[in-house]
Parts: sequence; structure tokens; C-alpha cells
Amino acid sequence: MTAISQDDLSKLEKVERLNLINSCTGYKSANLIATKSLVGESNVAIFSSITHLGSNPALIGFMVRPTTVPRDTYKNIKDTGHFTVNHVTETMIVDAHHTSANYESGVSEFNKTNLEEEWKEGISVPFTKGSPVQLYCKYVNEYYIKENDTIHIIASIEQLFFDENLRHEDGWLQIEKGNVVALNGLDGYCLPKLIDRFEYARIDTPTKSIFK
Repeated sequence: MTAISQDDLSKLEKVERLNLINSCTGYKSANLIATKSLVGESNVAIFSSITHLGSNPALIGFMVRPTTVPRDTYKNIKDTGHFTVNHVTETMIVDAHHTSANYESGVSEFNKTNLEEEWKEGISVPFTKGSPVQLYCKYVNEYYIKENDTIHIIASIEQLFFDENLRHEDGWLQIEKGNVVALNGLDGYCLPKLIDRFEYARIDTPTKSIFK
């Protein structure tokens, strides 16, 4: 196997180092975070750092890069307190990736791509139309990461929307059925395939498959 030390990493060209480190940790979620500003401008941007933090209460987290430049998603969330998380499907990847382009503050990526806003009754921020799993979230807290000047946002899941065809009897969502993609690094979009599903693991007990 190839071995690369921290010293080796420091000598790599910026893009090569960025690609290597972003891909070496494995597959990541691909989600579109949609927000709305105080003056009514919609914004949507792709994130690969959204993670499950807990089920009771239902919490998620994601990372915001250094705010030394304008971050519309972060500003809108702090201003309004709410945002939506929308799973990216195979047919959405070109437009979803384009949301990472560095448009000027106030420019809606919904207007620069084929992505469409979807509005739900009683919710003042947009969802992304066509996403089979959608979360309506509320800002809870944030933690500054001094080591690299980033921010870890903590949010609660206020409402959950999903295609009923994805749901199993025990509540598990088989998102493969929705053609939901994952990210390998910053720009590699993958379509995961379910291999198996297992019962709760107990000591000294053989693990059994529960996938049907």
C-alpha cells in the first residue's frame, strides 16, 4: 500500500491534497440545504457533512467552512432559525453539484439550476422538489472549531417527509429505493447498493440477517 505521512501531505499541491483527504475517509451523505433570507431570497447549497447526532431528541449536525467570506446558508440559518435538508438523487447530481459555485451573496441557486423550490403548508423555508427524503430543521446551537476555523451547527428535526415506498414496517428507510446518491470526496457521486441488513448485535450470539 502507498504510505503518505503528514510531512508528505504538507508538500502536496493544494488540489491534490484536498482531493486525497476529502476522499480517504470514505463515502459521505449528499444533501441540499435550502434556506430563505430575511428579505425572502431563497438559497440552496450542497453539503457532504450532515450527520446523525441522536434520535431522542432527533438531532443532526453539519459543518460550516470559515466565515471569512459570505456564507448565505449560515447567515440565513442564524437569521431565521430554520432550514431544510434534502437528499440528492441520481437525476439531480449535475444541478446539485452546481450549487457549490461561488455566486454572489443574494443570488439564488434555484435560479441558476434546474432545481425547483417546493413549499409546504406552515413552513416558511423551501424544500427541493423531487427529493425523496426531506427534513425541516431548527437551529439549536453551534460550536466553534478553533483548529481549522470552522463551525459545527447542531439542529433539531422538526418535521420529516419521505416517500412512503422507502419505509419498512420497523420504520427503517431504504433510501436506495429513492436512487439517493453518496459522495466520494468533493465531486464523485455514487449510487450505493444495499448488501444486507442485520439484527441488533449481542455478545456471544451469531449475527443474523433481517433483510427481506
